Amino acid sequence: MKIERFFDINLAHASYAIVSNNEMALIDPARNPQPYYEFAIANDAKITAVIETHPHADFVSSHFEIQNKTNASIYVSKLLGAEYPHKSFDDGDEIKVGKLTLKAINTPGHSPDSISILLLDEEGREHAIFTGDTLFIGDVGRPDLRESVGNLTAKREALARQMYDSIQNKFSDLKDETVVYPAHGAGSLCGKNLSSDASSTMGKERRENWAFQQQSEEEFLHTILQDQPFVPKYFGFNVNLNKRGAAAYENSIHQVERLKEVADIPSGSLVIDVRNEADFKKGHLPNSFNIMLTERGKFETWLGAIVGPDEEFYLVADDEAQVEEAIARTAKIGYEKLIVGAAAVNEKELPVKTDTLEVEKFANDLDGYSIVDIRNEGEVRNGNIFKNAITIPLHSLRERVYEIPTDKPVVVHCAAGYRSAAGSSILENELKDLQVYDLGEAIKDFK
Repeated sequence: MKIERFFDINLAHASYAIVSNNEMALIDPARNPQPYYEFAIANDAKITAVIETHPHADFVSSHFEIQNKTNASIYVSKLLGAEYPHKSFDDGDEIKVGKLTLKAINTPGHSPDSISILLLDEEGREHAIFTGDTLFIGDVGRPDLRESVGNLTAKREALARQMYDSIQNKFSDLKDETVVYPAHGAGSLCGKNLSSDASSTMGKERRENWAFQQQSEEEFLHTILQDQPFVPKYFGFNVNLNKRGAAAYENSIHQVERLKEVADIPSGSLVIDVRNEADFKKGHLPNSFNIMLTERGKFETWLGAIVGPDEEFYLVADDEAQVEEAIARTAKIGYEKLIVGAAAVNEKELPVKTDTLEVEKFANDLDGYSIVDIRNEGEVRNGNIFKNAITIPLHSLRERVYEIPTDKPVVVHCAAGYRSAAGSSILENELKDLQVYDLGEAIKDFK
């Protein structure tokens, strides 16, 4: 038996391969299936099963593509309403993978159609449970993402009650030493207090996870429903896309038109510029949003939070290599079909310059500026950095720009500088007759 964890740090997403006797099962695979194919070859294994614990909101799965390439069966709960060929996998159902047994457990709460997968070893002993977005390390999945999307919809309170039942009853018979493998870690928006640990055990979760502590259903509901993260624009789109099955990854990204130069981008088009904020401020195209493509950053999340799934856009990057990376990461959330074209700057001078804030002048005259705090609501509740700041989270900034006064220059800040680059670029476009500054990393001097 071999278990391999694949982790996407940008989306804090974990998928798994299980190998036994030259057969391999995949659980919650990411958009690009190539790493799984390579792992199968390296282990002389054939992919025979792909299991989706639920229709994911935060990333696009490759389950449908893998099925088409390998003839593997896809297993999902019958409640999911999957539109691709599949086999139902619910309470009591079992799959054989080599000498191993995978057993379905319906664990609704994050979604009505969530399942967990219990792995029994060659001797029929409990070895591990793959909990999807139901049970995380230190937390449980949020219950507020299926109020209007998917085959089954449910209000957050109803799902929270289902989660209480799942935690109380669906894991109670599992042994303390059973290993817990969740679909997400710290940084995911599918929960609020996830650990960065790769795995845990049922015994540890019973001792340390708040959800397993002695409490009434109402106390559980109060905790799980408060202070959940925001819901990006793309989440509902991804649930429906995963329910249908996404297009093949390589074919889809190759269909994106690569432009010879940025001059080919039509005037007035929405542009997502993924370059470093310093280069962006030296010169960029009109109507550009600066969502930086950093190695460990949350480009995918912020792209899908700022841009809706019905908006087309162009991508601008430093060079051809960054263009390819930006397209690949955009495809993780199924937005590659929204890219009208992508172009590299390649040292070309671009027309729009962004003025740099004189930080000392700002510090000595805070009342002379409209300060916009684009941190999330939970961050703001922990304390304002500037007393009179206007608080508008980045994900809703485009829709709430009307709340910003236009009688003073505007200074945008977040917690460390990444989000303020995006926020200031949005306001620069929306408030065209107003001076907009990015406080950037200088925010650290004011904390």
